[in-house]
Amino acid sequence: MKETAEKRQSLWLLTASPVLWAAHFLLSYITASIWCAKVAHPNSSFASVRMAIVAYTVVALAGIAIIGWIGYRKHSYGAASLPHDDDTPEDRHRFLGFSTLLLSGLSAVAVIYAALVVVFFRNCY
Repeated sequence: MKETAEKRQSLWLLTASPVLWAAHFLLSYITASIWCAKVAHPNSSFASVRMAIVAYTVVALAGIAIIGWIGYRKHSYGAASLPHDDDTPEDRHRFLGFSTLLLSGLSAVAVIYAALVVVFFRNCY
């Protein structure tokens, strides 16, 4: 019961995966736009930008996976069955875990979708 105490519950974990997706999105497109506007020449390689976006993607997906795992552990706490809709601290704990897990999955898909820019673009022009 100590894990489900009301004073220990927080919504910050729920928002962490979408924040990682947003940070990945911004870093990827800011990196590509600065590279193309300030550094690149008409025939220059896009490889360094591609590697930076791959690194951003790996870091973001690792963070989202960790947050999703924490959400799964919260969701599977105890032996209650679905749906978690009772007005108890344990069911609120499980519901927040399930919501965190679902948002982590959605954020992972969004990160992969945003990272597809490295597949489709070969240069800036």
